[in-house]
Amino acid sequence: MLKTVSLLLILSCLTGCAYNSVFINYPSQIAPYKQQLNSELPVANIDELANNIDGNDGLLYAQETGRIMQVAGDFERSKTFYQQAITAYQAFDDKAIISASKLGSGATSLLLNDNAIPYRGPGYERIMLHQYQALNYLFSGDAQGALVEVRRSNELQSMEQARYQQSQKSVQNMANGTVDAQMAQLSRSAGSVTSSFLNAYSYYITGLLHELANEPNDAFIDYRKAAQITPDNRYLQQDLVRLAKQLAMPQYDEFKQRWGDAITPTPEQGQVVFIVERGFVPEKQSITVPFPINDNLQSASLATYQPQSPLPFASKIQGLDTPLEAQNIANIDALAINALKEDLPAALFRQAARIYAKYELNQSVQSSSRRANNQVDAGALVMQIFNVISEQADRRSWLTLPRQAQIAKQFVDAGHYDIRVNNSQNTKIEVKPNQTTLIWAIETGNRTRFYSIII
Repeated sequence: MLKTVSLLLILSCLTGCAYNSVFINYPSQIAPYKQQLNSELPVANIDELANNIDGNDGLLYAQETGRIMQVAGDFERSKTFYQQAITAYQAFDDKAIISASKLGSGATSLLLNDNAIPYRGPGYERIMLHQYQALNYLFSGDAQGALVEVRRSNELQSMEQARYQQSQKSVQNMANGTVDAQMAQLSRSAGSVTSSFLNAYSYYITGLLHELANEPNDAFIDYRKAAQITPDNRYLQQDLVRLAKQLAMPQYDEFKQRWGDAITPTPEQGQVVFIVERGFVPEKQSITVPFPINDNLQSASLATYQPQSPLPFASKIQGLDTPLEAQNIANIDALAINALKEDLPAALFRQAARIYAKYELNQSVQSSSRRANNQVDAGALVMQIFNVISEQADRRSWLTLPRQAQIAKQFVDAGHYDIRVNNSQNTKIEVKPNQTTLIWAIETGNRTRFYSIII
């Protein structure tokens, strides 16, 4: 039995080489690449990250690599990596195919940890993947391709909500004092955001693309969905008033009374739209959760988020006719927190099964060692080492996503402008009559990158 357990420990360590995050926490793996995004060489060593796409966490590495290439402005390569992630999600959706590798990873995770389970991102990551792929298409000059992707992101918001409700039915009765306290803390940290699968940022991008494609009815629907999630954003309010007036909708009088009349541009003016992304989503941390089994107290590790300080200010935009202040459209960190909260009961269920399996294995080893009468201490030591090494919280998540997204809009006279956002360097943009200049500002620490397109 001692030889068997020792072999199990060795095989588990070897398995960890194939499963990148089983023994090495994911945030420490991605930290160097996040640091590079705040440098002149954002894609340095990017091939090292891309080489992991064939591994157990391949979907996650594809998302990270696609995002890094996107922040760096290489939209074509970003499209390729995002497509790999999209294909991986589609493979998860195919319920008819159960590969031997999936069965094997499930068995391994029972004795190791959740990091041995192939990564399938939470709903908000998948939604944002299609949204970002849409922006890749848009900034590559393919507006129709962009519309296909944002329509898919809208479909996923409904699908993920239904999937979550179904998954919760089997875990509603799980209870643990430590986990209950963490659930309450996560709820406080998420603030007014109550789900991970309703994303005003994605709805807003969808509405914007519909409007730019001269589909105002579809734009109005998506702007209204975004406004239901983020009701205090005055730029969304103005969009709704303007489109309701343009389409002669019955809601126009109500919207006008609540938010004021729509601003009507002159023929010589164009529209400037800002999307400002700030910071990075927080990393998951690890907490210890006690589990009593047969009067013995066992411990396990689960992931959580620590309380986050709010971002200090709204983004200030200088250089147009009048200064602008961007307003929040989505807190991506709150979506991440809610995703973890939604998954915590299921994670607790898996962890309880894992702790029980390890406990039974430990009892078996001790029983065999007592019969051998000479290997009690050695057997217990091997099991203790195995339990310590294998007990790792699943801290995987898409860490190059922004922490917050903001928007701002203004109609200005056609011409050239020298703008800046917060403390960024100035960048030049052009505004043309009756057209929209879309500016995407991505802040990664002390650096802001600008991408613009006229549509």
